Amino acid sequence: MDYLVIEGYRSAAEEFSSEAGVVPPVDFESIESRMVIREALQRGDVEEAITRVNDLNPEILDTNPALYFRLQQQRLIELIRQSRIAEALRFAQDELAPRGEESPEFLAELERTMALLAFDSTSSPPPAITDLLSPAQRMKTAGEVNAAILESFSQGKEVKLVQLLKLLCWGESMLEERADFPKIDLRRGGKKVEGSEELSMHE
Repeated sequence: MDYLVIEGYRSAAEEFSSEAGVVPPVDFESIESRMVIREALQRGDVEEAITRVNDLNPEILDTNPALYFRLQQQRLIELIRQSRIAEALRFAQDELAPRGEESPEFLAELERTMALLAFDSTSSPPPAITDLLSPAQRMKTAGEVNAAILESFSQGKEVKLVQLLKLLCWGESMLEERADFPKIDLRRGGKKVEGSEELSMHE
């Protein structure tokens, strides 16, 4: 349930709650709201995402200036991506420059983002700059927003299942120094390997 709620699988969470009799830690409607916000950020619609976050809980951005800066930075990135250069310069000057004066970290990120304007399609900017235009950057921003929303609901922001798998891998690495034993290869769908009969995770 923890995994389904945090990752935003509303229908699966509802079905699991009904069949297993597990009470969800949050309202199912909030899952849908988070996913709408995440989808808006993943397609580059930062303004809609900010509006929906404020509709959900205005205090999230009011009390988290770093997150608000990240969203405004993402908005600047989208303007540059769309070649709306004049608008991007105005937005950077009016919205981000004042925040950069408040924090060295914000200033460094603003300078990195503005560096995108120094390169055209024929040049080869360093990866640290081009990474800002990658889908992974949108996903990173969406993940930070999702975590902040979960935290505002007093819900864990990291999936416990992932933490358990990390602990499993660590435990195996410690044990293999002392003994031979059948290991679970997570890359093969959780099959037991090294001469033993294959065993799926759910078994």
